[in-house]
Parts: sequence; C-alpha cells; structure tokens
Amino acid sequence: MQLLGQVALVTGGSRGIGRATALAFAREGADIGFCHLDDAEAADAVAAEIAAMGRRVMHASVDVADIAAGKRFADSVAATLGTVDILFNNAGINIRKAFEDVTEADFDRILDVHLKGMFFMAQAVWPAMKARGRGCIINVASQLGIKGGPNLSPYCSAKAGIGGFTRALAWEAAPLGIRVNAIAPGPIDTDLVRRNSAEWRAAFEARLPAGRFGQPEEIAATALLLAGPHGGYYVGATLSPNGGDIMH
Repeated sequence: MQLLGQVALVTGGSRGIGRATALAFAREGADIGFCHLDDAEAADAVAAEIAAMGRRVMHASVDVADIAAGKRFADSVAATLGTVDILFNNAGINIRKAFEDVTEADFDRILDVHLKGMFFMAQAVWPAMKARGRGCIINVASQLGIKGGPNLSPYCSAKAGIGGFTRALAWEAAPLGIRVNAIAPGPIDTDLVRRNSAEWRAAFEARLPAGRFGQPEEIAATALLLAGPHGGYYVGATLSPNGGDIMH
C-alpha cells in the first residue's frame, strides 16, 4: 500500500473527484479526514466505504471560505487521526453568468471558496509539515483556468490563480521536503457537468479528441501519483488529464 500509515485531508470529499480521491487514498492505506458542505447523507456513505476498508475516517460540514472553520477542521483531523501528511485541496463551486451579470457577491464567493479557502487550508497544515520536513499538497485547478470559457469569468480567474499559487508555494515548500503540485482536470462526469443539458454534453463530447468525459477515478489516479512514492520529482507542476480538450 503506497500510503500506509499516512493521514490525508480531503476538502469537498463527499462527491465527485473528492469522493473518488478519498476512496483511492484509503485503498492505498491512508486514514481519511474529509469535509463537505451540508451533504451529510453522501458523506456518511463515503465514510462507510472507507471504514469498510479498515481505515480510520472522520468528516464534517465545513465552508472552506470560512478560514477559522477550515483551520478548526484541519486541527481536528490532526488531533483525531494524526498529523496530516497529504492535503487534497479540492472544494469548489461554480456560478455560470455572463460577465456583465456577475455581482460582487458572486465574484467574492467563487474566489473565496476556490482560492482563499485553498490558500488558508494549506496554511493550516503547513506548520506540522514544515516541522517534520515532509508533506504533500495537491491543489485542484481546472483546464478552464488555462483555456478560459464563456460565462465563467470568476471561475476561470480563480482556477488560473490556483496555478500561480501552486507554483509560488512550491518554491518555498520543496527545500523543506514538502511537495506542492496541482491537477487541472478537463470535463469530468460529475454532478456539475450533469447539470448541463444533454445536447450540450453530447456536443462537448463530440469535439473532445478522447470522445468522452473523464471519470472522477481518473483524476484520483493522478492524485495518487502525486501523493505516492513515485511522485517525488513533481515540483510546482500542474498535471491536466483532460481528454485532449487542451494540449500543451
């Protein structure tokens, strides 16, 4: 087991990419602390799956945009399961609006969840990682932060910012033994994608070189690479499993 004896903290862990990654980490031996936002039923189901693997697990409803709440949760995971070895910074939301219709509240909410929440969750686990001289932080960005997209200005801005944050933090982290990288998924078959019309989904799939949307488990496999023993030479990288939606 690649992660045996380690503790992983996963934000947005009750569904989609977060759920798949929490389960993948658990299968590889990690104990899991994950948060969600008012999604107790789904969270309980994920926790039951993890516990059935023989792993320790805890979860709580946390708005990662509330910096104090995020730190309390990180501290609680460390106190209950042990010092956090891996942070999978995944929580996110989206609000689709034309540029001229975006309100200050819309903008602040998206940036607060994606960028500010991610920044300060990393800061919450940083002192213990620094003291031990090891740790792994994986930030979930998006291919839309690279290519952009209509009616997504705040979301694309936040996701592009995650790339910059990842590279900047990696400069400080690597000499301390802490690995910081990002994943920028392409279109993945999650609840967010399924909210679009069937016509939109079919048209999008038709123009993808891969001919299909990705699965959350494929992103989890990328996270496992970065978190595991074979990911040690990735520093400030952004891996983008995206089915060919962008090639760079």
